[in-house]
Amino acid sequence: MKQLGNRCRPASLFRNMGCACLAVALTLVTHRASAADTSPVCTHMVASGNPEFPPYLWRDPNDATRLIGANADFIQLLAKELGITIETKYIGPWGRVQEETKLGHEDLIVGVFLTLPRLDYMDYVYPPFRVTPSDIWTQDTAHLNYKSWADLRGLVGVTVIHNSFGQDFDSYAKTSLKIVTVPSLEQALKMLQMSRVNYLIYEEAPVQAYIAKMNLRGLTQIARPISQENLFLTISHKSACNTDVMRALLAKAAYKLNKDNVMDDLVRKNIALWRQQTK
Repeated sequence: MKQLGNRCRPASLFRNMGCACLAVALTLVTHRASAADTSPVCTHMVASGNPEFPPYLWRDPNDATRLIGANADFIQLLAKELGITIETKYIGPWGRVQEETKLGHEDLIVGVFLTLPRLDYMDYVYPPFRVTPSDIWTQDTAHLNYKSWADLRGLVGVTVIHNSFGQDFDSYAKTSLKIVTVPSLEQALKMLQMSRVNYLIYEEAPVQAYIAKMNLRGLTQIARPISQENLFLTISHKSACNTDVMRALLAKAAYKLNKDNVMDDLVRKNIALWRQQTK
């Protein structure tokens, strides 16, 4: 723009004022966007998870639409850190929870292992908030001499459909082992007790909880876990809340809660609650 001294040409005066106003407006918009970047875009999210996972998650006997447990308590502490609302809902069986997450019908899964296929439809929030062992369970009379995954060859195992025990074991089992899947942990335990399978693979705490609930006898936990996997919080790729800002805020809140070791207390509390509810 040509100028006369420190002044614009008269014909350009209004155009020059418009440019100045636009520059100010853009500065204000940029400032507001930067300020907004420090706060959650979403103030309400829906979480779910495996409903047969006590003491981490199970269906609330007083409200069939809710999940309760250590993971549900964890997500409420996280929501408090962020100053938002997160509902922990019962969506259906574990397989359906994962399908609904793929479709973006829920925002978060609280308590899931890391596998490559799951990376296709959700982002993992780091750090993980819990480490949980997955074990082999047999009948007392089986006397399974288990030292490595190869010792399961030639036997028939059972687990819950769409469950994972870590990417490494899942890959090995797919090519080398015979493991049938059923809709529920309760059904899997009944199959084991009736000798329809040789062993059950599942996470330690939920099996112990269901054995107590079902008053089962004659089952043995193999001392050596097949894997010890991290439990993560994840957010659906299709969630409207899945932004760089929200993922960062979730990660910071999870990190703080981890440093405070909150899950240890939450697990102890919910073991007691589960036992009280299943007496």
